[in-house]
Amino acid sequence: MATGPALPSTPEPLPLGALSDPILVDPGPRLLRAVLEAYREAAPALVAPSVADLASEADEGDETDEARGDDDLAPSELPSLRVFAGEAAVDAATAGFRPASRLAALLDADAVDLRVLDAPQPNPVLAGAETGFALIGTERDGAGGETSGETSRETIGEVEWHPIGDDASLRGRYASRFADAEPYGLRTPSRRRVYEGFAARCDESVAAAVLRTLDAEVDSETSKSIGPDSEETRLRAYAVGAREGVLDRTLRRACEDAGLGSPSTFTRIKRLLREADLIETVSESQPVGRPRERLAAHTELAAAEAPEAVVTAVRNVTE
Repeated sequence: MATGPALPSTPEPLPLGALSDPILVDPGPRLLRAVLEAYREAAPALVAPSVADLASEADEGDETDEARGDDDLAPSELPSLRVFAGEAAVDAATAGFRPASRLAALLDADAVDLRVLDAPQPNPVLAGAETGFALIGTERDGAGGETSGETSRETIGEVEWHPIGDDASLRGRYASRFADAEPYGLRTPSRRRVYEGFAARCDESVAAAVLRTLDAEVDSETSKSIGPDSEETRLRAYAVGAREGVLDRTLRRACEDAGLGSPSTFTRIKRLLREADLIETVSESQPVGRPRERLAAHTELAAAEAPEAVVTAVRNVTE
């Protein structure tokens, strides 16, 4: 039976759904990553759907109860959480495509409302309508220290959070400040939005190829299990479209629909890949109007049949 998201805490995990209208204040990168991981474990089909999940949903029209596993909550079953966090902490916790896309999925589903905190607090706070407490993180035995900006799969489960205090007034101290705060402008889309954007403008095979290439890890030193940064995400996606022979205008619109950037952004990405001699364009005449430009892979990219090979081909492309 599915259970809701819970933070690793002592003496036992702390269910977020146990609090009424909870607000999480000033989580550091590690605590915020723990929250994202807790939601992913509770609702993987929403937060981190696989390519097969997305293809199956597309075939069926919508996500159905039958498509989810017994340990997978529907979006409506997830507790909503207000997160009041510093920009630096959010930036560090969502430094790669993988964690950022998970947060994007929660924002899209209204499971998380994320706003920018203007000043650090003495401790992170988790508060509901009836109670609230500070959260003190403690390293488990053998766990390494946290480094600013560090984001790796290994760090998520190495801290236990100690709820300190029982103060019903805590939520009131932050609720009005939260209501007046600016939403955090996350620039990374969810996996579902990426898939649907490419599937609608191109087709499902291109959408699947894009996600598999975004998932590819060439070595642990550069990816650290978080996926590509925003610039490499764009390069990988556009390179896949070129390998698939998509029309340039169609590909740029697909990238825009997928939430990866504006058409002008991908004019720049196209230039970078052309200067690296990885793509070329082929003009196709039309009965009416100007010729269309169809993309084609060149040199190493043309020979890159696996997602990892595509990543290797574009990894040194820079401005």
